[in-house]
Amino acid sequence: MLTVLLEQIHASADPILQGLPGLRIERMNQAGDLERLAPLLPDVEILGIRSRTAIDRELLERAPRLKAIGAYCIGTNNIDLDAARDHGVAVFNGPFSNTRSVAELVLSHAIALMRRVPERHQAARRGGWLKDSTRSNEVRGKTLGIVGYGKIGTQTGLLAESIGMRVIFHDVVARLPLGNARPIRSLDQLLAESDIVTFHVPQSPDTEQMIGERRLALMKDGAVLINLARGRVIDIEALCAALDSGHLRGAAIDVFPVEPKSGNDPFQSPLQSRDNVILTPHVGGSTIEAQANLGIEVSEKLRDYLSTGAVRGSVNLPDISVGPSSAPCRLVHVHRDRPGMISRLNQVLAEENINVSQMHLQTGAGVGLAVVDLASRPSEQASRAIEALDGTLRAFVTCPSPDT
Repeated sequence: MLTVLLEQIHASADPILQGLPGLRIERMNQAGDLERLAPLLPDVEILGIRSRTAIDRELLERAPRLKAIGAYCIGTNNIDLDAARDHGVAVFNGPFSNTRSVAELVLSHAIALMRRVPERHQAARRGGWLKDSTRSNEVRGKTLGIVGYGKIGTQTGLLAESIGMRVIFHDVVARLPLGNARPIRSLDQLLAESDIVTFHVPQSPDTEQMIGERRLALMKDGAVLINLARGRVIDIEALCAALDSGHLRGAAIDVFPVEPKSGNDPFQSPLQSRDNVILTPHVGGSTIEAQANLGIEVSEKLRDYLSTGAVRGSVNLPDISVGPSSAPCRLVHVHRDRPGMISRLNQVLAEENINVSQMHLQTGAGVGLAVVDLASRPSEQASRAIEALDGTLRAFVTCPSPDT
């Protein structure tokens, strides 16, 4: 089973994936190294990437044996999820592993900006000495507004409360407040109440430049803005204007509308000329701890899917909880959710005189996932017949040894 890991995925992934029988790992450390990847596509069954490798429909069509993609990050905007679903390829990400790393960076940025550290730092490097207390504040007692109260937003709120901050949040989905955090119905109201605003929302049409000139004007005079979410959430030109006018005290930006594809490519942004801005190269989750956790979390999901058919936290297939098979073999069948699909599958198995011990079925978003325990391994002819069924997207069989 050929597994290709790109973008310096942490070594913690290897021992977990190597639990799959017959697995061979090829590593390519450069992001988007599609030229080197191309010869391997016909044989690759697991592909591990991070945020800089683009997976589109054309690439998927060149990988006929690909069963799963591991996105060793949170976001999956670089993967065509509809195309992956159409090819029956499960996509797994790691939404939990780097939440602490991102939350810590948010708080460090908040403290630095409220104390005007970026501009004092720049002045000192030029021989200046900005020793004054003008627009310099503690964060204790200040209001942190969190836009997007998911896994990272909640962790950020709890850390902020631990150092004495008041926390409010806005989310388009009803969320259970943790600690003393208070939900705010309107984004505009949150902006008006907050001393510090931090964003933790996905990239979507609804979040595209959700913060522009009008909403920046709603923020408190002397407030600060932090974006470790997605680069297109903030209108950068409008942010520059709000900083230059002095309306905002400062900003910290970790994500950008256009980012270099590699460390060898130049980075350009209008924000580079502003002393009151912290710029970081998309490193919110880039800590050793986070990358090690991602290596474990995503690899465990891939291992469980390839060995048992269990789907936990896939971003494009329905979740299905199954334990180890008690039968000699297990068929994992990804198909279009159509009437009669399971009947046709059972007919093929019956014609091959293969008894079904147990079947688990889950559907969603037009896709069905059947995990079928079989009394015997299907022949090559039966396997081809299953793959040829109208509506089959992907099918594979696992036959664990008796001692596993």
